[in-house]
Amino acid sequence: MEEQTLDRVNRLTMKLIHYFITELDYNPIILQGAENEIWLENLELDYKIIRIVSGYIHNKEQMDFDLFKTKRIMKKIKRKTFSFSLNVLSIYLDLGENADLRNEKNITSIAIKEEKDLKKYLDVTSHFPDITNKLKFTEEGFQLFMKITEDINAKNKNDAQKVEEVFKPKKPIITYILIGLNVFIFLFMMVSGRFDSLLDRYCVYGPLIRLGQYYRLITGTFLHANIFHLLLNMYALYIIGSQLESFLGKGKYTIIYLVSALTGSLLSITFGGNTASVGASGAIFGLMGSLVYFGYHYRVYLGNVMRSQIIPLIVLNLLLGFISVGVDNFAHIGGLIGGTLITVALGVKYKSSTFEKINGWIMTGIFLAFLFYMAFVYAR
Repeated sequence: MEEQTLDRVNRLTMKLIHYFITELDYNPIILQGAENEIWLENLELDYKIIRIVSGYIHNKEQMDFDLFKTKRIMKKIKRKTFSFSLNVLSIYLDLGENADLRNEKNITSIAIKEEKDLKKYLDVTSHFPDITNKLKFTEEGFQLFMKITEDINAKNKNDAQKVEEVFKPKKPIITYILIGLNVFIFLFMMVSGRFDSLLDRYCVYGPLIRLGQYYRLITGTFLHANIFHLLLNMYALYIIGSQLESFLGKGKYTIIYLVSALTGSLLSITFGGNTASVGASGAIFGLMGSLVYFGYHYRVYLGNVMRSQIIPLIVLNLLLGFISVGVDNFAHIGGLIGGTLITVALGVKYKSSTFEKINGWIMTGIFLAFLFYMAFVYAR
């Protein structure tokens, strides 16, 4: 009887793993100390975590401990994945009659002995309507094991190739061009002897932009007040831009940079009063917002970097902008929002859905319309 039970549990475990990984793009979570259970994650679906428990739980005390352990692990996953809420489906394959099966907040628990038992749980079949059909295999025994292993290995290989394609370092040509253009303009202004006059002619300045000099919205983002201003911005552009260009590609990166520069300038002339503004920092903040959005989608790989470096860097620079004199923080905020929204619209390769990108374009359009109204009608 024990040998037959183990065969049943192992067979059902393999089928469930095969379904969630190959059909729904769940990925295994490596956990220390979690024995006789398998955790899978797909943060894009309603049930973000699937937990398959193959160990025998025979009474209420064991179930209480199992739930306690589950909640503790969930807290760790939330911190790592920047998730405020995680819906978990725990599937128990060997539950004793004295165990108290129950649901708790964000944890749905079911117990099955065979594939057909899944039909008893309407919430599960509503989220995974094809699950019972997909668990049917013609293979048995060793052939079933080989079939499932080969399918999962093929899926993992394909996923690994996609990740390698995205994260493979690429030459940041557009970043080099942008840095070169900023440096060239600054040097030209210096050697021409017309630094102040050119600064006045092309800077971001609300009153003149509203009179028709719209080019200032972009030209001002390629000007810098002094050498320290230039070096600081170009260093940030090189560090952030080279990474983002490699992740997203040259076309998307160029659009994000220019849209961020535009939205930064628009918010600057709306709330910055009649003060002239120059610098690439609004566009750079847009790149940082874009990097955060990209990192959210690939948080399995970038979660620690996002939490410890990128987000603190953004917050620190915004705080410094509010307490420092002569810093156009409205341009930073406008660029940050604009860069994030246009990245949602353009999408992240292998991650963004068509629905998500459409919403991104709608939000970007609304934000731009709001900025143009505020800059040219409200603030006039």
